[in-house]
Amino acid sequence: MENAQDLQKQNKVLREQLASVKAERDFLLEQFNLARHRQFSPSSEKVGIQPSLFNEAETEASSENEDITEEAAQQESNVPDRPKAKPKRKPLPKDLPRETRIVDIADEEKVCPCCNGELHQFGEESSEQLEYIPASVKVIETVRPKYACRTCEKSNTHTPIKIADVPASPIPKSIATPNLLAQIIIQKYQFALPLYRQEQLFKQLDITLSRKTLANWMIRCADVCKPIVKHLKDTLLEQSVIHADETPLKVINDDKQKSYMWVYCTGSDSPETSSPHKNIVLYDYHPSRAASCPKSFLGDYSGYLQVDGYAGYHNLKVELVGCMAHARRKFIEAQRAQPKGKTGRADWAVLHIQKLYRIESTLKGLSAEEKLAARKEKTLPLLDEFKIWLDKTVNQVAPKTAIGKAVEYTLRQWHKLIRFCESGELTIDNNRAERAIKPFVIGRKNWLFCNTSRGAHASAILYSLIETAKANGIDCYAYLSHLLNQIPKENCSLDELMPWRFNKA
Repeated sequence: MENAQDLQKQNKVLREQLASVKAERDFLLEQFNLARHRQFSPSSEKVGIQPSLFNEAETEASSENEDITEEAAQQESNVPDRPKAKPKRKPLPKDLPRETRIVDIADEEKVCPCCNGELHQFGEESSEQLEYIPASVKVIETVRPKYACRTCEKSNTHTPIKIADVPASPIPKSIATPNLLAQIIIQKYQFALPLYRQEQLFKQLDITLSRKTLANWMIRCADVCKPIVKHLKDTLLEQSVIHADETPLKVINDDKQKSYMWVYCTGSDSPETSSPHKNIVLYDYHPSRAASCPKSFLGDYSGYLQVDGYAGYHNLKVELVGCMAHARRKFIEAQRAQPKGKTGRADWAVLHIQKLYRIESTLKGLSAEEKLAARKEKTLPLLDEFKIWLDKTVNQVAPKTAIGKAVEYTLRQWHKLIRFCESGELTIDNNRAERAIKPFVIGRKNWLFCNTSRGAHASAILYSLIETAKANGIDCYAYLSHLLNQIPKENCSLDELMPWRFNKA
């Protein structure tokens, strides 16, 4: 009897150990699949349409690793391919200057080979090629005549001298014109060309401009443009919806190990997309990621703030709106952690979120009231279904697995994730801010770091001007050149220098 009880206890212990080993094996296999995907697979989060049509995985609730049915695979393979459209070259802009070159046959060839009669022209064929003219520089010499009184000179009295005032310049006593400064700014902050490479380009023109000189010019230009960015910030804080995000930045001479560039934007990143808000993108540098950083920028702002799940935004006087793209990203990560060729809970969640995005794609161009009505009718039932699934699944998965972390994150953020159904002015995700900060991230891969915090603040100002100009559909070089010409003048109006007031012509 005692031996039987001992055997039962040993069996129980062994089953517990086996379950623990199996759970550890599954966790390590997930981590291996994720690491392999990060190393060798594309990072795109796009979800194909075909799986949602032929393999909804709607019935998957208890089995985490259910194979795709042969019938669904057969249906998918029978989908006819769309005919490929023939490539068509986009015509060159009509406003470009044109030079016509006539290529004709020789006069002695303008005779008929049959009857030796004279040939006549009955038409022509034309084609276009794009020519490149290298950039050129020139020196502008400013001459100011001096005037004095001859009568006073003869009488040996004090002779008053009159001369015109020095023309206003963004950097007094500098050899740089506003156009040159605008070009250097565009090259670095729009096209990510570091200053040392621009130094080399000037050397090819036999002009010596050191990287230190160029860097000082950038800082001086940023100081000049501070009133413009301050006015843009005041306008941004008047909007009812703001998107925010942050990214690391290395500052060499800063005591902190890691600094951050924060971005705040409103409106749309494209002038073709209708939005009830001004199109503004502002960068803000801070040597930390503390909650005090967004607090110092936003102050007493109390509108909607759409962000990711970072806790640093939680103590602000705002209505926080979540990002469905971040929740989807967690489930896509769980999807990638699954064994190859298997489907499970993550697939159901990803395809369900995709339904929400399909609804959003049909709302483009509608008013805020129309968007809100459509979301109440179509989106809310899907969100309710998603919430029921999450509440059920959280008790069926291990919390440390990829799917467990995705479910837990979504439930923790749920009240913020569904807030976009409160107003038609809100969006389903925070991709507006992520797209706004992407140019900075791309530039950082080229110039790598900032030397000083002053340089980082200058970069924030200049990036703000360029990205706001791009969001309003205007030429960044023309706009910056206009700003640097007008700001040094007395009594310049900041309202007239806003990008939405700039004449595109």
